[in-house]
Amino acid sequence: MFSKPTPFSDSKPVRENTKTAESKPKLRRSQSFGISSASSIKQLLLEWCCSKTIGYQHIDIHNFSSSWTDGMAFCALVHSFFPTEFDYNELNPAHHKHNLDLAFTTAEEKADCIRLIEVDDMMAMGKNPDPMCVFTYVQSLYNHLRRFE
Repeated sequence: MFSKPTPFSDSKPVRENTKTAESKPKLRRSQSFGISSASSIKQLLLEWCCSKTIGYQHIDIHNFSSSWTDGMAFCALVHSFFPTEFDYNELNPAHHKHNLDLAFTTAEEKADCIRLIEVDDMMAMGKNPDPMCVFTYVQSLYNHLRRFE
């Protein structure tokens, strides 16, 4: 069918859409882009961290808080990509500040991953650092380090 020109048209007939709403395909939109939830993203990132630190002493990564307190997990993760930068076996889990500084400095110098957490802030948070702070930095590490895989 054609519609009649209106005063606002350019005086050419326009073909009307004769399809009904039922004939249009129904599309579902996914809000998750293939990942079910934010917790799934966190779980995948934790699994990536665990896979990169297999075989490292003093590592028990199971969250984005207490697992990172002593700096050993950060050191192991960075060392797994840059094994010649420092001797992981010489690190002491009791030396939190040194470990954190070593990991953050090496990541910044070798992977161009800026410090999103300061060593003093991690030290001030004690045994349970803010999980969102740690998650955000680990996510940044992932984005920078995966280029070296």
